[in-house]
Amino acid sequence: MRKPNALAAGLYLLLNLATGIFWFVVLTTLFFTGIGLSAIGVGLVLLYGMLELTRGAAALERTWVRGALRVDIPDPVFKPVDGSMQNRLKQRVTDPVVWRSFAYFLLMLPVGAIEFSLVVAMWSVVGSLLAVPFWIEYSMFDIEFTGFWTVDSWDTALPLAAGGLALLPLALLATRALGQAHGGFAKSMLGPTRAELLSVETERLQSSRARGVEAAEAERRRIERDLHDGAQQRLVAVAMGLGRAKSKMDSDPAGAAQLLEEAHADAKLAIKELRDLARGIYPSVLGDRGLDAALSALAARCPIEVQLQVDVEPRPPTSVESAAYFTVAEALTNVTKHSNGTKAQVKVNRTEAGVLVEVTDNGQGGAELRPGGGLAGLADRAATIDGVVVVVSPAGGPTVIRAELPCAW
Repeated sequence: MRKPNALAAGLYLLLNLATGIFWFVVLTTLFFTGIGLSAIGVGLVLLYGMLELTRGAAALERTWVRGALRVDIPDPVFKPVDGSMQNRLKQRVTDPVVWRSFAYFLLMLPVGAIEFSLVVAMWSVVGSLLAVPFWIEYSMFDIEFTGFWTVDSWDTALPLAAGGLALLPLALLATRALGQAHGGFAKSMLGPTRAELLSVETERLQSSRARGVEAAEAERRRIERDLHDGAQQRLVAVAMGLGRAKSKMDSDPAGAAQLLEEAHADAKLAIKELRDLARGIYPSVLGDRGLDAALSALAARCPIEVQLQVDVEPRPPTSVESAAYFTVAEALTNVTKHSNGTKAQVKVNRTEAGVLVEVTDNGQGGAELRPGGGLAGLADRAATIDGVVVVVSPAGGPTVIRAELPCAW
């Protein structure tokens, strides 16, 4: 919550009384009319309309408070409604979020009256003191303070104006404080409660954990597939070649030598495939020398021009380094394979909350987080550490992939 601007806060506090009167009259009228007519069915419609109007009014109030008082109030989670009018009314009546909003608008009338009175009183005093020198010479009366000081001219009124000038900063601070206090009041009534926030956070963490488990399972299946289709087949060929060479060693030395050469070539290919597979799991340079060196090596192997900027000292945790590395690796792979881009810019910077990774390319755009795709896999990997991946890729480009990876420094 930021401190509000004094002028915007003062304007809000002055207009809030009129707003409070309006919503108090409208909502209470609908409420009591609906209660009185509930026996004939029309009242149920009025009550449901009153509760829905309360929701809409609360949304407008959150927007107004956000703009005038600089208080960001998250939208609470309302219960979904369906079925007949009675069921929908029952679901709305049992929703505590709606009733908190209704209570806020009932309290806006007395609270708004107090705030209006305080603002008017403060600024009336300040304005009056500042204006005394301008009207005292033309007034039909003088200002006398218990016989020792009479204000009847410009010169004698200057001390009062100086007092008003001295009170001006205090009035500004008081107005901001009133606006900040009202913002906190509005946030407590119109925003989600701590229990609701914890419930949403629990659901998010459950989803994040499920995505992390699925990402780990997909990675395990990929490693098994690569081992089975690559290095394992090569090693089987090596074993078979060595067996055939052994059987021909006495009868056909030249053929055995050729088979040994083939087995040697297959063994080198198997070693290369195992190295590539190990690099895909966790590159050794990342563990030894950190993100700067690992991403520099990655950029050097990339067939397009890559501008790299890395500033993450001190080193973040291993899980964050790994997520940042593979985010950049997947993004550069997408640039070379799909976007037809010729240049990419990679920025990896430290923030107060963690590591921010941003990859921008000049390709054709159109990238998106599709289920089962590489970018979705990055989002799942980031979710395991409560990170977020955002893709902005309009048609025609440019594409920006941003990953926010939280960690403690």
